Amino acid sequence: MKLTNHSGVPVYTIAGSSTARPLPEWLQRKRKRSLKTDPEFANRVELLQDFEFEEASSCIRVSEDGEWVMSTGTYKPQIHTHYLPHLSLSFTRHTNTLNQTFLLLSSDYSKSLHLQTDRFLEFHTPGGCHYATRIPRYGRDLIYDKRSAEALVPSVGVNADGNGEVFRLNLEQGRFMKGYELDVGGDDFTSSGGGALQGGINTGSVNTGAIAEESHNLLAFGTSLGTVEFWDSRSRARVGILGAPPQPEISFEGRNEITALEFDRSGLNLASGSSNGLIYLYDLRSPVPLLKKDQGYGYPIQTLKFLASSTATRAQTSEPKILSSDKRIIKIWDARNGDPWTSVEPAVDLHHVEWCKDSGMLLTANEGRQQHAFFIPQLGPAPKWCAFLDNLVEEMAEDPNDPNAYNGQTAGEVYDNYKFLTVPQLKSLNLDHLVGTTNLLRPYMHGYFVAQRLYEEARLISQPESWEQQRAKSIQEKINRERESRIRGSKKVSVKVNRKLAEKMLERQEKEERRRARHLIEKGQERAAPADQAMDVDNAEDRESDKEGGEEGLLTDSRFSNLFKDEDFAVDETSHEFRALNPSTKVEAAPPKRGLTAVEEEELDERRANSSSEDDDDESSSEEERPQQKSRRDDRISTASYKKAGQRPAQPQMQVSSSSRKPQERRDRSFGSRNMKEGGRERRGRGGARGAGVVGEKQITFAPEPKGKPQRANREAFDHGRTKARGPDSRRSASGNVFRRM
Repeated sequence: MKLTNHSGVPVYTIAGSSTARPLPEWLQRKRKRSLKTDPEFANRVELLQDFEFEEASSCIRVSEDGEWVMSTGTYKPQIHTHYLPHLSLSFTRHTNTLNQTFLLLSSDYSKSLHLQTDRFLEFHTPGGCHYATRIPRYGRDLIYDKRSAEALVPSVGVNADGNGEVFRLNLEQGRFMKGYELDVGGDDFTSSGGGALQGGINTGSVNTGAIAEESHNLLAFGTSLGTVEFWDSRSRARVGILGAPPQPEISFEGRNEITALEFDRSGLNLASGSSNGLIYLYDLRSPVPLLKKDQGYGYPIQTLKFLASSTATRAQTSEPKILSSDKRIIKIWDARNGDPWTSVEPAVDLHHVEWCKDSGMLLTANEGRQQHAFFIPQLGPAPKWCAFLDNLVEEMAEDPNDPNAYNGQTAGEVYDNYKFLTVPQLKSLNLDHLVGTTNLLRPYMHGYFVAQRLYEEARLISQPESWEQQRAKSIQEKINRERESRIRGSKKVSVKVNRKLAEKMLERQEKEERRRARHLIEKGQERAAPADQAMDVDNAEDRESDKEGGEEGLLTDSRFSNLFKDEDFAVDETSHEFRALNPSTKVEAAPPKRGLTAVEEEELDERRANSSSEDDDDESSSEEERPQQKSRRDDRISTASYKKAGQRPAQPQMQVSSSSRKPQERRDRSFGSRNMKEGGRERRGRGGARGAGVVGEKQITFAPEPKGKPQRANREAFDHGRTKARGPDSRRSASGNVFRRM
């Protein structure tokens, strides 16, 4: 919704060409899906379905019961009827010619009378055009007298007697009656309105009319001469003539004709609009205008309405308002002094403006495809068929006290910001004299609803010490908030072991402290308890203990101090017991250690082979010294690459062995060969060959050797040695296993 603000009164454009970009119909069908993502198109408000015409609209009316809206437009000439509770188009109907104006004869849409531009009067029912009749001359306006059931049609031109005429069609008898004859200048060259052919541009005419149907039922007709004639429908005679108003100092082109008339509800005031854009407010008891108002653009006045609510509304005020419109602008102004209240200036030319009674809704018939709808919250609430608009504009408001937001009224004028007071309470605040004089006090049951702002001012005047009480209350609330924020201060945990356990215990302790603090603040009392003394921020000793990390509880208890200092009491979160007691605790797994590479394992085997050969040469060493020597040799195994094996990723390494090393030493790397060397002397003493010490049932040794003839020669020498040592007739026995003789 588009918001405009003139004179401090906000106006919301609910529907119209200025609410969203005008898009052709074929483009909407083609880009229907893409338009859903367009924020401007998606945020539009479609108050009524198909509230538009293909070319333009000419007239619009709201039914008496407030549930139907009928409008006429072009092109092609057609009639649209909307059912307001459903916010949708009920039906559309085409006509033969353009519609100039129409009236709703019933409380709903079922009976309507249409004045066509081809001099036809058409009666329409829900089934269609019921009857059509033709009038002698072109009509300018249409009025319906409910008391006599007559349709009055002011017309152009003069009759045989040289007078203008208002045709009377009696709907009860079904025939034309003798019309009202008015002075419009005649058809001769001597009169002011003469000198032109009938139907010409400057021909005299009766332009408009009005009826005071809520009071004395007096008829008023405005002529092209600028005069207003009053007729009584009972005697069918002229009762008075209101002369043309004095010409302005600045002369306008053309004649000062009367183009709009309107009675107020009392029937004593009459507003007239001229073709020069001037508005005069008269009291029927005086020919002198009470007020003169200039519309500002010099266009003929099309619509005049007294905005008086028939029922009490939330925004009803004692100042009456008048709506006036030409083809350029809609203005609402004060009927007492003419001060402007607000205005609406759409982007297209206007033809007719309709006001939904007892509300702030304005509907227009205008040039352009879309018809306009404006909502003014200060003028009245939204109609019952679109009551959701009140919530929409209330949500758009930033501040209820802002005059430019929502309805521009103070917070006291909103019903939610009223305070109920009884009569004795009103007397104590010295507000009893306002009963019945202002709408800020509204009676309800045994008391009154008083505007909140008025109540606050009256209470401060009657009770001056209330300001000091409020100030002391606000200070105390601020102190309580600061005190609670101090208690919530985070405490640092300074322990060496089991930090997570200490933080968990401290968090539990802080929750208990906050609960106690809130309880003491609510009760308004503070007891000198040990836990409360620790929470007091004014205690310097506790602050120092907090800085040093000496929290109360298990953290400072001497019996459990070693739990957070000694590493022997560290909780192993990877153990099975910890995981069973804390199944939801996520334990960070240690990074896996990298094993030895193939090159490092080969180097380790060579060193172990060298150490075994040294053991064979050293026969004097005892069995007790061998473990010590083995540990020293193991220390020599740790090279720089082996020490850093678990800290750096595996990298390929190249190792070059010396050529002086015998091939037999490379074959002695197997586990069986080392065992033979350790007990070699015992096996030789028994007469067995060196190669007879086989571990297990079979022995398979993979020794890397260079390819070619040397490999074959070594293999043949090795096989020959085994055969010679074992003997040709020797056979293998399970009882001679190496493991049994170890």
